[in-house]
Amino acid sequence: MTDPSTAEAPVLDQLSRLDRYLPVWIIAAMALGLALGRLIPDLNDWLDTVKIGTVSLPIAVGLLAMMYPVLAKVRYSQVGEIAADRSLLVTSLVLNWVIGPALMFALAWLLLPDLPEYRTGLIIVGLARCIAMVLIWNDLACGDSEAAAVLVALNSLFQIFAYAVLGYFYLELLPGWLGLDTASLDVSMWEIAKIVLIFLGIPLAAGYLTRQWGERTRGVEWYEGQFLPKIGPWALYGLLFTIVILFALQGETITSQPVDVARIALPLLAYFALMWGLSFALGLRLGFSYGKNTTIAFTAAGNNFELAIAVAIGVFGVTSGQALAGVVGPLIEVPVLVGLVYVALWARKRFYAQPPG
Repeated sequence: MTDPSTAEAPVLDQLSRLDRYLPVWIIAAMALGLALGRLIPDLNDWLDTVKIGTVSLPIAVGLLAMMYPVLAKVRYSQVGEIAADRSLLVTSLVLNWVIGPALMFALAWLLLPDLPEYRTGLIIVGLARCIAMVLIWNDLACGDSEAAAVLVALNSLFQIFAYAVLGYFYLELLPGWLGLDTASLDVSMWEIAKIVLIFLGIPLAAGYLTRQWGERTRGVEWYEGQFLPKIGPWALYGLLFTIVILFALQGETITSQPVDVARIALPLLAYFALMWGLSFALGLRLGFSYGKNTTIAFTAAGNNFELAIAVAIGVFGVTSGQALAGVVGPLIEVPVLVGLVYVALWARKRFYAQPPG
């Protein structure tokens, strides 16, 4: 956990250069992708030469590069510890797997009723619970780092089993029950499950085995202090590579319909603010300490955009509106959650007694 004495230091100064300027790197990757799209009109045919499932090999490599460093950071041995605090476990599960997806579903249908591809992409984002950047936001806000590590591990494992089922429920079953128009959508639960197993299951297994190997052969201090910092940036490199490719293939759509991109951003902004505020207020009501409450709020508000992008590309294609919606996710999420770190630090002063000294 971040030393409380440094909590009032500018939040952005506590981030690494890569993380601090993530929105800048994303925008630069978008611009590079748009330029490549104009220079290489046959890029899509070249990318489709070799595929893993329905995803071209270069994009698959980028997606796996996004996921592996994140999952290598997870402390899997701590998952069982959450049983000691059942209130924290139940609250996290309800917020992440009941309220979060339902809120994104409602916002997507409310704000994008005429844009089915983007709407579906946002629902896919809402189903992918945060397992990566939440550790950074939680640490900056002086949350409970051990609780965050446990909840991240829990979400990682839960997504393997729950993502495809919830995807089918929110994309096919629930809209049908509510009488909403899904004529243009045909989603197979197995198709979603297959993508999740490839792009979450493989890096999850690799991350788990890497941690086991590293801790047993070199020790926890070496693994946490030397190995993870070396592989960590590759998650960002994989994300930026994927964004370059996506925007190279989506350039014409993006430049001709910039208002659509702005409309994708609106429900994302509403989602992050509402989800964090609701979670933090619930934690106050339940009497959680500041550290645990902050962890609950950031875990619930953040999303695993790496997995969402992988699912959108794997199920709907790299040039789909669903994939574009997934890419807009981190562009909005990063600055908003940085802002929520400041909100959390303000809430600590407002609602929690300060420790002496």
